[in-house]
Amino acid sequence: MTSDRIQILQGDITTLKIDAIVNAANTSLLGGGGVDGAIHRAAGTGLLDECKTLGGCLTGDAKITSGYNLPAKFVIHTVGPIWKGGNSNEDKLLASCYRNSLRIAENMKLLSIAFPNISTGVYGFPKERAAAIAIREVKAFLETNKEIKKVIFVIFDQENLEIYQKLMKE
Repeated sequence: MTSDRIQILQGDITTLKIDAIVNAANTSLLGGGGVDGAIHRAAGTGLLDECKTLGGCLTGDAKITSGYNLPAKFVIHTVGPIWKGGNSNEDKLLASCYRNSLRIAENMKLLSIAFPNISTGVYGFPKERAAAIAIREVKAFLETNKEIKKVIFVIFDQENLEIYQKLMKE
């Protein structure tokens, strides 16, 4: 059962001792605000130095780096879409963020991965819509992938926590 492998946790993604945390990055991969800035600050300068070698990242795609000073072994950087009203492939691009991040974890033979709320902060993606996409994509992936043992949705705010808890029960 896939839902046994999915957890919801309210807290700070930078504190998790896990195989990989996902960074809701911008296209430069050079740090920014929100979870991206928090991950870069916690990881230290090695993360920025490695990110400089990656040549950025397209929206919907993902790239992996070491975790440096983080308790997580790796950081998977993915670029979520900026919400433009829903008519610019935002749903497909956000779904792609989750699929590509999970594919990297699978290829690296990682057992555990944690996701933040991608695109729901300054990028303005509607929270309930984003959560539904995240949960759908993770469940679909876990149906065919048995190697990843744990996926954690790490929620920072109360509103997103309640949305994820409600959607996971449906």
